[in-house]
Order: sequence, then C-alpha cells, then structure tokens
Amino acid sequence: MQMHNPPHPGEILREMYLKPLNLTVTAAAEGLGVSRKALSELLNGHTDISRDMAIRLAKAFPNTDIRFWLDLQLQYDTWQAEQRAASINVRPFAPFAPA
Repeated sequence: MQMHNPPHPGEILREMYLKPLNLTVTAAAEGLGVSRKALSELLNGHTDISRDMAIRLAKAFPNTDIRFWLDLQLQYDTWQAEQRAASINVRPFAPFAPA
C-alpha cells in the first residue's frame, strides 16, 4: 500500500526509535559506528539510508531488518519521484513487435 507523502526515513528513526530510548545523536552515532555528522544529516533528511546504514540500523534495532529500512527509503523516494513525474518529458517508444 502506497503512502501519501511518507516521512523521510530519518524522521522515523528519530521519532520512533531514538526519542523513545532517549538517545542523543552523539550516543546513537557512537552505537551505530558512524560519525555524528552522518547521523545528523540522515535524521534531518539531508541524506538517504544506504545499504550499509540499513545493516547498522537492523543490528541496532533487533525488531527491524535491512528490508524495513530500505523499504522506508524506497517509499519516500518513490513518492518524491512521482511528484516530479509530470515535469519530465519523454518520447514514448513504439510497442515491441515480436518477429
């Protein structure tokens, strides 16, 4: 099921995982093995969840898995792309006709 304007995965991480555990950005970054800057940029929606970060998050939050984090990113990216789709001009190709 597609979401309407899904939140950035960094917002979900901050609101549903870090805040309930009272984790600061610094403490969470240390636990994840990333820089404070890298985590802060993710939490503020300036970077995406990479495959490496998805692995780290799945290990840090055992109720989740890699696909959960990557799916959140995919939902967000898909919605963003759909908002721009009308402004992208493409010439359709002719349908494929088997020989």
